Amino acid sequence: MNSPLVQFENWGLTDYQTAWDKQEKIFKHLVDHKFELRTKPDNEKVHLLNHLIFCEHPPVYTLGKSGKIENLLLDDEGLKRHGASFFPINRGGDITFHGPGQLVGYPIFDLEQFFTDIHKYLRFLEEAVILTLAHYGVEGARFEGYTGVWIDPDKATARKICAMGVRCSRWVTMHGFAFNVNTDLKYFNHIIPCGIDDKAVTSLAQELGKKVDFTEVSQILKLNIAHQFNFDFV
Repeated sequence: MNSPLVQFENWGLTDYQTAWDKQEKIFKHLVDHKFELRTKPDNEKVHLLNHLIFCEHPPVYTLGKSGKIENLLLDDEGLKRHGASFFPINRGGDITFHGPGQLVGYPIFDLEQFFTDIHKYLRFLEEAVILTLAHYGVEGARFEGYTGVWIDPDKATARKICAMGVRCSRWVTMHGFAFNVNTDLKYFNHIIPCGIDDKAVTSLAQELGKKVDFTEVSQILKLNIAHQFNFDFV
């Protein structure tokens, strides 16, 4: 079986609504195409490309479909004062923050080209981030009972460095992960991140005590994701 093919796109600093609309368009195209393939014999089936999108967003809080609005600690006036917007969205998970210096990844993958296991999918994304942290001498880990990547998960100082929340339909994924690289962590003071009120949030810059080359981190993570999922870029 040939390796899946993935088209990589770097959208740079992109308004959240614009990115969400573009994601939805790609996602719908993949799902609709898969529905059409059901009527075709195997020798006529042609799979569409998967997509891996990296971007940053202006300050924005997003609330997953299982989240609680009370975990946003700002009213409309407070959001305006901090220059942030707010979106209830259709991914799993609770509330999180996106902003400049945070590497947001949106894999739009047809998992039937990889494996049909959403838990394995999340673990592979986590592992790619853990490997990227290791490149900088930072030990990332999983925290039992929680999704994402953490530092010191077994200590009182446990802190989250990468949040995850996905949507999956007909084994096609969207949304993804938010990896704090050079993120301004003060924005997290205005939410209960991921609905967890007794754990801190961190960034790669905070762990290293200095700002990090964002482009370099992006490239390392991009290659680690490709290695984990065993795909080729086109």
